[in-house]
Amino acid sequence: MSPKFKFTREEITGAALNLTRSQGPDGLTARALAEVLGSSVKPIFGLFKNMEEVQDAVLVAAQDLYQRTLAEDMAAGKYPPYKASGMGYIRFAREEKELFKLLFMSDRKGQPVKPGKELDVILPIIMRNTGLDRERAERFHLEMWIFVHGIASMIATSYLDWEMETVSDVLTDAYLGLKARFCAEEGQ
Repeated sequence: MSPKFKFTREEITGAALNLTRSQGPDGLTARALAEVLGSSVKPIFGLFKNMEEVQDAVLVAAQDLYQRTLAEDMAAGKYPPYKASGMGYIRFAREEKELFKLLFMSDRKGQPVKPGKELDVILPIIMRNTGLDRERAERFHLEMWIFVHGIASMIATSYLDWEMETVSDVLTDAYLGLKARFCAEEGQ
């Protein structure tokens, strides 16, 4: 008969995600997680092989939360869809500083780089709005994303404390400047 555990994998992952939110990735230890759960480490290692597996589950949960944030902002209609994706990225950095750092500011050397699902939605928008082909739209997005990431990183590290209205204005300026340059190169 297999042992009964007091917690499910999902409950432990949720507790680990919340611990990472408050303490950062370095605060996620077996002892700290057990303390949050009000138990020993036994239930954790009964459901997960090791802490690396717990950390992987937190990465997946953080990525899911990030994807939901983007989808919400893009569906809300407050901004045009492409701008909404950048605003959502920056909002995630503001509201989930530690999870943002985990996903986008930690050493991920040796981990495969997987483009996010959002590119399947974003690239057609860029192509439609600019007339660029897919290859140029990818380059456009990369340059715009680097700009957006810079703002988000400065907000996540409390270097900047801009209001979202200011962020919106700055993103518009960058987008229009980049679009003018790309379209001029295309002879449009």
